[in-house]
Amino acid sequence: MTRIFSATPKSSSRACRAIILAGASLLACGLFAGASNAQALGYAPSEPRALPGGYMTNAPAAPDAARGEDSVLPDRLRRAVVNLDTKDAPGTIIIDTADTVLYYVLGGGKAIRYGVGVGRQGFTWSGVETISRKSEWPDWYPPSEMIARQPYLPRFVAGGPGNPLGARAMYLGSSEYRIHGTNDPTTIGKFVSSGCIRLTNEDVIDLFNRVSIGAKVVVLPKNVPLQARRLTPTPVTTRPVVTLPAGRQAMTVPVARVD
Repeated sequence: MTRIFSATPKSSSRACRAIILAGASLLACGLFAGASNAQALGYAPSEPRALPGGYMTNAPAAPDAARGEDSVLPDRLRRAVVNLDTKDAPGTIIIDTADTVLYYVLGGGKAIRYGVGVGRQGFTWSGVETISRKSEWPDWYPPSEMIARQPYLPRFVAGGPGNPLGARAMYLGSSEYRIHGTNDPTTIGKFVSSGCIRLTNEDVIDLFNRVSIGAKVVVLPKNVPLQARRLTPTPVTTRPVVTLPAGRQAMTVPVARVD
């Protein structure tokens, strides 16, 4: 004879509580284990020692978008329209090495002044060149002479925000020299490069959009400063939009490690 037992309300309540407590324990263990695994995966390097020491995989933080890169520059290095007495034709670029500024001649006694970084001791130069080529977000191939001095440098860096050439480059004749951007605007106004002329990315885009292939570039000696009349300089308020290339960032090479 089969007997069917009916659970009392009290025993049923105890059984339900036991099942609920057991389920909660299992769920908590699962969540804890998942969180531990996620944390371990999130912080473990996928390719240890994949990049040389000192290189960063992310670009430096951009200045406040509302203020722009010029916010890190002193007034004398900020882009502005100034008075300039010159016989050079409109469209000419004049680089005042001694004063670390570049002038784009507008004509009528006016020019746009940009702050620049120039060659360090032993790497300054002077002369007349022309713009032979222009490139947006250029790739960087360090010349053999630079690699000989700094063997830790990569042999190639894809164009992008971490590239030492910055957003734009204008090549000077058949030489190794360029007017280009930089991923470190704090080097503007300093004698830091191997002879190239660097501007902030905002300024190099502005200059790039103005200058033409074949434009004359006059580089003045370090000991012959050009005295521009800086009476009530007019700031150039229009700022170009810096559009980053998709899928081009390989690594960031800090300018401090490139000379």
